[in-house]
Amino acid sequence: MISAKNISVSYGDNTIIDDLTLTLPKGKITALIGPNGCGKSTLLKALARINKVTSGEVLLDNKPLGRFRDKELAKELSLLPQVLVAPEGVSVRRLVEYGRSPYLSHWGKLSQEDSQIVMQAMQETGVNDLANQSVDSLSGGQRQRAWIAMVLAQDTSIVMLDEPTTYLDLSHQIELMKLMREMNNKGKTVIVVLHDLNQACRYCDHLVVLKEGKLVAQGEPKAVFNEELLRHVFSLNATVIQDPIADTPMCIAY
Repeated sequence: MISAKNISVSYGDNTIIDDLTLTLPKGKITALIGPNGCGKSTLLKALARINKVTSGEVLLDNKPLGRFRDKELAKELSLLPQVLVAPEGVSVRRLVEYGRSPYLSHWGKLSQEDSQIVMQAMQETGVNDLANQSVDSLSGGQRQRAWIAMVLAQDTSIVMLDEPTTYLDLSHQIELMKLMREMNNKGKTVIVVLHDLNQACRYCDHLVVLKEGKLVAQGEPKAVFNEELLRHVFSLNATVIQDPIADTPMCIAY
């Protein structure tokens, strides 16, 4: 379980997250949603110890993140950031192998178990046929699947994804959402930043709604996603109806 107690995050004199407290449910998919600039990605990176909190603390299983050694924390949680830059010419297989870095010995060699985990991650994400291709030669959807394979190879109980559907066409977005659900079905806690509100409601179990660096609401989509919330947080006039396929809330703007 990962939680934040009265955390604030600032860039210089600009406070992005302001005195925020929350606990994210274990074994669920949580979406961080809110308007642009509300602090979604900043919060995600604070939960992953990428951003330093200026006050308060982030806890993993009631232990402050600051007490974890780097390799120890990398075995507990993984983060797929927005900006993905692979070394020039690196193959898909090599990229996915980077996910095993926290487990390698001082010699840096993959064990047989490591290699099996890498192969399984590539199979689950459908990139095993691309193993020998360079990452920079792939399409956007293929490249995103390769990066997710790397995250899967890291084999952490908590997976964090920062706007993973950005630059993907609709079919690849849905493919990614289904892959996220598959990860969750295997016991992983998933925390994802999303812009598409209907995708967040359909594929996620828990919503965390932010506005101007503050927590506005959290809970199951059916409990918190409504027309008043859309007006207050997103300045959006919309009707909320029931998704006829997923039986989850969906909004239609007008």
